[in-house]
Amino acid sequence: MSRDLDEDDVRVRPSKGSRPRTKDRPRHEDATSAVVVAVDRGRYTTHVDGRQVTAMKARELGRTGRVVVGDRVALVGDVSGLPDTLARIVRVEPRRSTLRRTADDTDPVERIIVANAEQLVIVTALADPPPRPRLIDRCLVAAFDAGLDALLCLTKPDLTGPEELLETYGALAVPHVVVHRGAPLDDLVARLADRVSVFVGHSGVGKSTLVNALIPGAGRATGGVNAVTGRGRHTSSSVIALKLPGGGWVIDTPGVRSFGLAHVDLNRVIKAFPDLEDGIGDCPRGCSHDEPECALDAWVAAGHSDPARLASLRRLLRSRDVERDDDSSVDDD
Repeated sequence: MSRDLDEDDVRVRPSKGSRPRTKDRPRHEDATSAVVVAVDRGRYTTHVDGRQVTAMKARELGRTGRVVVGDRVALVGDVSGLPDTLARIVRVEPRRSTLRRTADDTDPVERIIVANAEQLVIVTALADPPPRPRLIDRCLVAAFDAGLDALLCLTKPDLTGPEELLETYGALAVPHVVVHRGAPLDDLVARLADRVSVFVGHSGVGKSTLVNALIPGAGRATGGVNAVTGRGRHTSSSVIALKLPGGGWVIDTPGVRSFGLAHVDLNRVIKAFPDLEDGIGDCPRGCSHDEPECALDAWVAAGHSDPARLASLRRLLRSRDVERDDDSSVDDD
């Protein structure tokens, strides 16, 4: 028998977009803490309590939530580290430092190389290939900008002595170690102990050889120097963090020929020169600290700092303006 229908007889299937949404995200308070030690095509190798766990980035981090070597992250999912398991990175903890570079000095896009480092170890050969002071200067500027301690690590002293190069950097009071091939690395090990240190240097200076000596089994590829061009051959092709046997971490990076410094803040660099920092109060607005109106000249003349320190600071700042040449082309890394 038929009857009249009313609205109670109509069934409406809710659309996909009709479910209530919330801006609240899971806090993942029980997530596992980890350190990112390598990045490869969307997969992140992390270190968790002495074991390696492979992870991917969770969707909620979005495309802009970049994860780099050295990041401290929070993991959920399978953190056993067993083959064919995959965890998710749900949070990147606040970074204590970021070492950055740009492709060149005109590129406004900066790239974070590593996070949470404490020390930048600038590895340079004294010969074969010869030192490149402009690159060393740029690495020092990048270290000062990032708030990292700097260390000069000089290799191949059997070919040329270190005195001339060290004289160039004497006024900066940058510590240094000289390492001999096959000899104990006690001085370098002492500088690295219980710290997170990033190794940088152009190809052929012996950076990967050092890493292999410091960390048995590291297996970093090594190469020689091209006899025609005098340049090192590319060996390491990725950034990787390796745990030192006695405590601390070494982060090995691919060989580079430049540090683009378009992102650098002059005031952060000058903080590395406390004897000069107090003298910039009378500088004109936007002072480059390398111009006739700069107040640092009067500050030094009054005896507050050594003229050699000011000359060294200005040399470092001028390194930001050096045009690209055969010493400052960018390696693919």
